[in-house]
Amino acid sequence: MRILIIGAAGMIGRKLTQRLVADATLGGTPIGHLHLVDVTTPEKPDAPFTVEVEPADLSQPTAAARLTASRPDVIFHLAAIVSGEAEADFEKGYRINLDGTRYLLESIRRTGGQDYCPRLVFTSSIAVFGAPFPEAIGDEFLSAPLTSYGTQKAIGELLLADYTRKGFVDGIGIRLPTICVRPGTPNKAASGFFSNIIREPLAGKEAVLPVSEDVRHWHASPRAAVGFLLHAATIDGDKVGPRRNLAMPGLSTTVGEQIEALRGIAGEKAVKLIRRQRDPIIETIVAGWPRNFDAKRALALGFKAESSFEEIIRIHIEDELGGKL
Repeated sequence: MRILIIGAAGMIGRKLTQRLVADATLGGTPIGHLHLVDVTTPEKPDAPFTVEVEPADLSQPTAAARLTASRPDVIFHLAAIVSGEAEADFEKGYRINLDGTRYLLESIRRTGGQDYCPRLVFTSSIAVFGAPFPEAIGDEFLSAPLTSYGTQKAIGELLLADYTRKGFVDGIGIRLPTICVRPGTPNKAASGFFSNIIREPLAGKEAVLPVSEDVRHWHASPRAAVGFLLHAATIDGDKVGPRRNLAMPGLSTTVGEQIEALRGIAGEKAVKLIRRQRDPIIETIVAGWPRNFDAKRALALGFKAESSFEEIIRIHIEDELGGKL
């Protein structure tokens, strides 16, 4: 099996790579070649199969054709700029998040023929939904984003579904919850504070909370995100049916409940490192995001996530802190 990961240098891309290297198979099929691509050259892992790494910018018209020329069996499309940056830089957001996706789909169509239809796993986002929201967003709720990032992802979903309908790709779009707790350093995502207020205090560092504690949001861990991707890559498309974009399961929790989970695990000392500093821009963006889902389709199809925020924090401690505080 040949696998291509676009966006492999990002946090989820790195964790997906680690899992593929550890398993050496996908859906029971041995991996023969893994191609890792990002705007910066991804780190090359020591693997029991061939690994190729290279820098490439998917927003450049010729990049996608070169990447798909080898006809990979499975393509993970993780490349994107995050919500806050896409909102601040309108042209860059559309160039990378929309044009890059369209170039990739077109390159697959032009590369292919009747004997080539790869599984394409597209990472979408719950930002495709916009307020006003029901108590819990079900599978029938309309896609009406209130941000440029959400709009770009929603268009990508429509393209994925149409190219799948026409038989050019075998696409599965997964609407990721906010992934928390993200390792590393703060990024430009408007949602970054959800991770910052947990990750930084656990490391003995101050974190800024730019919204009120009653803000509610939808979360899953990085470990769950990798599980979503692997399951999406191997799931029977006939069981998914023509509606190829799925809201992933997750956990609905308030910022205050996050902080209480942190207090229960790491104590008051950690909680005192959270500094309240309201940011009207972040508050406005977050106000347009969904807060809770009833992800019946995804759960019925076998996707799984955490059931408590304590579990999410403990996963971060296990995976990033060696199991110790």
